[in-house]
Amino acid sequence: MTLAPEVEAALRRAEAAHAPVMRAEVIAALDPARGGVYLDGTFGAGGYTRALLEGGADRVIAVDRDPQALARGRVWAGRYGDRLTLIEGRFGDLDILARDAGAPALAGVALDVGVSSMQLDEAERGFSFMRDGPLDMRMGGEGPSAADLVADAAEAALADILFLYGEERAARRIARAIVAARADAAIDTTARLAEIVTAVMPRQRPGQPHPATRSFQALRIAVNDELGELARALEAAERALAEGGVLAVVTFHSLEDRIVKRFLQLRGGRAPHASRHAPEAPVEAPRFTLLARRAAEASDDEVRRNPRARSARMRAARRTAAPAGPIDPRALGLPQLREARR
Repeated sequence: MTLAPEVEAALRRAEAAHAPVMRAEVIAALDPARGGVYLDGTFGAGGYTRALLEGGADRVIAVDRDPQALARGRVWAGRYGDRLTLIEGRFGDLDILARDAGAPALAGVALDVGVSSMQLDEAERGFSFMRDGPLDMRMGGEGPSAADLVADAAEAALADILFLYGEERAARRIARAIVAARADAAIDTTARLAEIVTAVMPRQRPGQPHPATRSFQALRIAVNDELGELARALEAAERALAEGGVLAVVTFHSLEDRIVKRFLQLRGGRAPHASRHAPEAPVEAPRFTLLARRAAEASDDEVRRNPRARSARMRAARRTAAPAGPIDPRALGLPQLREARR
């Protein structure tokens, strides 16, 4: 399929503005020149998907829970014909989605966990305190929004969310401020929430992150059940990958990376250092072998071009012949929250 010149130009601009983090490292790990069917579980602007197709993959199944991302992708997807399949769905269901798309055994799975730069740039999505808009934060548009959460959650539950998902030390103080503010008026915009958080935080020194950064991260994770979805995606990838298939996961903060690391330790036949809050996990036959002992980090050059890459970590592993099996989410260290509603 040949695209109109203006569409090609728009695509090139989008590729430059929304290049996926650590694309070179992810593609090197997945090695699409081997051929086979690959699944990109976080399609976004399609950067991994295009690189896989252009690197030799026979076919790519691209999944995203954000219908807007898929709508943008359909503008250029036709150029790849039946080598590219776009599916709206959650990557926690990737094994089912792949099977239904005619690919029960995958050569590779790519996951770029977290919010995309495009979502942050769209004020109406409510992900960023830098742009005023409705306090939404839903990636797929379904379920309760962030505004619903801050309106309905008990103070203790809000504090849990901020502390466990945002690693925010001032979680109790911020939760108390939110509860006091919502008694006067609904908190339904990103600017209003950022104002409430900032008012109870110490004055920031130059160069420090915005005081609402951790609170917004925590609410976004809670609204979209991102950590639970990640745990389900890792299990689904284990079920979907063929022997020799590769899983590559890029994370952006310690909570995500810890879950991926513990999963690969457990599935690699080595028991991780256990949390005293988690049950002891039995060591089983290795289901994955690590491609590298340590997580890869973005290059200095990439960080200069894209500051978001500074916190990125990539872990990759190859599937063995051992049969897939269930795993207790608590063994992965998922935070345990109190009941959210008042």
